[in-house]
Amino acid sequence: MRRMILPVAAVVTLLASTACGGGGQEDSGGGDSGGTQSITVGAIPIVDVAPLHLGVDQGIFEKHGLDLEIKNTSGGAEAVPSVVAGEFDFAFGNITSLVIGRSNDLPLTIVANGVTTTGKQGEDFGGVVVPEGSDITDAKGLEDKTIAVNNLQNIGDTTVRNSVRKAGGDSDTIEFVELPFPEMPAALERGDVDAAWVVEPFLTASLNGGATEVASNFVDADKNLSVAYYFTTEQMISQDPELVDNFTAAINESLTYAEENPDEARRIIGEYTEIDSETIEQLRLPRWPTEDYKQPANSIIDLMMHDGVIESRPDMDKLFQ
Repeated sequence: MRRMILPVAAVVTLLASTACGGGGQEDSGGGDSGGTQSITVGAIPIVDVAPLHLGVDQGIFEKHGLDLEIKNTSGGAEAVPSVVAGEFDFAFGNITSLVIGRSNDLPLTIVANGVTTTGKQGEDFGGVVVPEGSDITDAKGLEDKTIAVNNLQNIGDTTVRNSVRKAGGDSDTIEFVELPFPEMPAALERGDVDAAWVVEPFLTASLNGGATEVASNFVDADKNLSVAYYFTTEQMISQDPELVDNFTAAINESLTYAEENPDEARRIIGEYTEIDSETIEQLRLPRWPTEDYKQPANSIIDLMMHDGVIESRPDMDKLFQ
């Protein structure tokens, strides 16, 4: 049984630090309302968070009284402790990281959707790829192989194992290796790994480099799966509910803007990543709905329990605001 448990010292430190963390800072000037609140949001610099950057670009957060600073993270495994410690007021993190955090008694609460699968096999914004010339042709062929993921015991390996099982393979034989997304295409070409789970823009980069997609792991888990969310802490919600309401309203408006304006989403991706414009036009964009995103989380929780990552289901009323 694989159960991910944060080091005891880390959990104690994180829980203790919540007493002094969060709450944002109020600027001294600007407007009759006394100015905007400055907040920090942690987010991995991938296609998924285009709405967050668009919200800043389009003045949506400012309209809701927020001066937002975005700080890059490597993924949910980094974002969770940073939010609990008060380094970030909010963050973007995948559902697996948030469920693991709750299982370790971290006071995490989801306030808005983050990103949702397209629900289309072979047309999703994330998938498992193999290098050019590989004899792996489907998910079953991934058994006994080495696969790169950005964080171990997280959304990547959890959903990849499921894809392998669904294809009739033995998921227990896979060796997962932790690599940052930007390093995966090169590692794949060098033969350092047999396969890699990548999301956009690294999926398109890998495919353009000759890689072949062999699994749509998010779609295999749930065709309506919301892969990640924006979250904060229970303390933040208790101490500054107005700030949380303003952030939630702003990110929901930003999600809708991105969903309705895909060209704008592509434009902003070029401003916070180093992806060239030609590649950006080829990217597979995800969906960014603001409703009906809670129930599919149960699909991931089921997979986590199957793999022994957690032993019991989290309280969904506490996990979601």
